[in-house]
Amino acid sequence: MGGKVTCTLGEVKNRADFIVFWGGNPAECHPRHFTKYSLMPKGKHVPNGRKDRTVVLVDIRETKSVKAADIFLQVRPGKDFEVLTILRALIKDQAVDPRQVAETGLTLEQLTDLVARMKRAKFGVMFFGMGLSMTRGKHMNSAALLTLAAEMNAFTKFVAMPMRGHGNVTGADVVMRWQTGYPFGINFSRGYPRYNPGEFSTVDLLVRGDADAALILGADPGATMPQPAIDHLARIPTIVLDPKVTHTSRLARVHITTAVTGISAPGTGYRMDEVPIPLRPALKSPYPTDEEVIRRIHEAVCAKPDWIHANGQYTTNQV
Repeated sequence: MGGKVTCTLGEVKNRADFIVFWGGNPAECHPRHFTKYSLMPKGKHVPNGRKDRTVVLVDIRETKSVKAADIFLQVRPGKDFEVLTILRALIKDQAVDPRQVAETGLTLEQLTDLVARMKRAKFGVMFFGMGLSMTRGKHMNSAALLTLAAEMNAFTKFVAMPMRGHGNVTGADVVMRWQTGYPFGINFSRGYPRYNPGEFSTVDLLVRGDADAALILGADPGATMPQPAIDHLARIPTIVLDPKVTHTSRLARVHITTAVTGISAPGTGYRMDEVPIPLRPALKSPYPTDEEVIRRIHEAVCAKPDWIHANGQYTTNQV
């Protein structure tokens, strides 16, 4: 099974009466999320706002978001996939070994109570962050949570949504899905898109040392990726397009300063619920836009002479 059952943040605001934050700390990472969309606002079907909602936080340690939650479930590090698998079994009334549950740091009673609350909800939503998607299990953790949300729809309405990080991360996923049918972890080496997270994901490619060059747009992997990946970026020719100096630009061979999208360059930003927001510039910038730089690089590559393959045959550049 693939895909996800999701909705807009407006639907969360107006309908959600049961909210789960898994592997995220929105109180510090998304400070307006609580007040604008998920916890506090009064909605059409939750007229009393916070009083009409039950909030569950699942994480490996207490964060500032714990104070906003009704229930806090502290999972043992690296055991998120096991917890999600147990929850999928419990919602189908399948037997679960309490000893396996104990290895997750939780009790069978805690998870049974969570499942009962989820089934009683009228509209449930599961927000998940990098604490789930970038720890042991990685994309399999995300897939398990998305599957859990889909299977909950046999009992009540349930959706899932990632808590996206900085920049237009959602926009990148949307464009890649539009162009290839896949959101990330895509390889074009055979002339067509192949999708395999864990093999073709950026972090995995860099940690294994498979990449021999990198072009980075609108991201700062030098500040967020594992140290082996950062070390490899420093070893290979790395080109960064960014309006400001970042950790990544400091280790790059080339840093091209670009205009800031939405401030001095037009564009489209996507909210975490994939709603497009047109951005109109308020200021002018002497720097080119990301689009202009990429177009000029593309034109320069196309203008190069024919390449010679390893077998000695000539071929014309075609993009």
